[in-house]
Amino acid sequence: MRIDTRLCIGSLLLALASGGAARATDRLPRYDHILVIIAENRGFQEIIGNATAPKLNRLAATYGLATEFFAEAHPSEGNYVAMLGGDTFGIHDDDAWYCKSGVADRHCPSATTIQPYVDHTVTARSLVDQLAERHLSWKGYFENIPAPGAKAVFFPDEQSPAAEMPNFLYASKHNGFINFRTVQDDPALARKLVGFDALIDDLASDQLPSYAHIVPNQCNDMHGLGETNIPADCFYRNKHELIARGDEMIGDLVGKIQASPAWSGRGNSAIVVTWDEDGDEGSDGSAPRGPQGCCGFDPKSSANFGGGHIPTLVITNHGPRHVTDNTPYNHYSLLRTTEEVFGIDEYLGHANDAAAGVRSMTRLFQAR
Repeated sequence: MRIDTRLCIGSLLLALASGGAARATDRLPRYDHILVIIAENRGFQEIIGNATAPKLNRLAATYGLATEFFAEAHPSEGNYVAMLGGDTFGIHDDDAWYCKSGVADRHCPSATTIQPYVDHTVTARSLVDQLAERHLSWKGYFENIPAPGAKAVFFPDEQSPAAEMPNFLYASKHNGFINFRTVQDDPALARKLVGFDALIDDLASDQLPSYAHIVPNQCNDMHGLGETNIPADCFYRNKHELIARGDEMIGDLVGKIQASPAWSGRGNSAIVVTWDEDGDEGSDGSAPRGPQGCCGFDPKSSANFGGGHIPTLVITNHGPRHVTDNTPYNHYSLLRTTEEVFGIDEYLGHANDAAAGVRSMTRLFQAR
């Protein structure tokens, strides 16, 4: 079926005009499944209303859109860790999960240049611990991870090439789970880090976990690569082609989830499409534009100063339609919401920072 992009964008703009903040009296229902799809390096204005991303705009207009959602830091890695632990834990670079101060390693380039430089293995509690304590399942689905539980920093790379595949499709900087010692030290937990083949199998067999973290590769998540012999729509400077490719990929993922038995069941399920950060910082050498964060962020902190205004869509199987919410949110808000809909009464890190405006995304997660 052909999509009329103008109608999708028009409907979305009409919905934006009638948006409103969440009501304090809203209560969140319980959910059976939360599936978070994470894309890369695009700000709100780059996606919402952009005809290059018709599938995402159709989903935003049809389901739910947070219009004031922010990331925590630049660059990527700290945001992925914050989604799971409620804090960046001082990480504000993209070095490997095993890096420590002073380490001379090709995957730890900032270890001798950033001060203070933190241990990139985090010993704090995370959503993984909370889910285990309540006997709830989880998986991280990473496109092109070389094997379940792999601790590769990149794949493929010069040491582990793959025929007819560009290097660096999988990047551990986009895998927040591997930063937590709990996952590093327990092979059974590490094996929950799987590829997209497992996602397709789990959807078809109705074996989706309670919490799913879904990360496309660097060609399909709008990040892009600078390698030779890559498709034009994967080259990092080809912004419009990257957005179009990511829109197609993410739209296809959402469609597969919505065709699964879990989505048609009586229980509540939600797909969240969010980004790690916007594309302002470092993209063209200019200073970041506009406010960079909200809700528990610290403009004076190098690791929690805000990662920019990003789009975030909430797609529910039983919830209301055509909803926009202009309440300020960030990844801490999403973690708090996830905890709440799973009946977890412990809010990790800044997810518990209600005094700073971190609140659950109640309006977007309502169920009929």
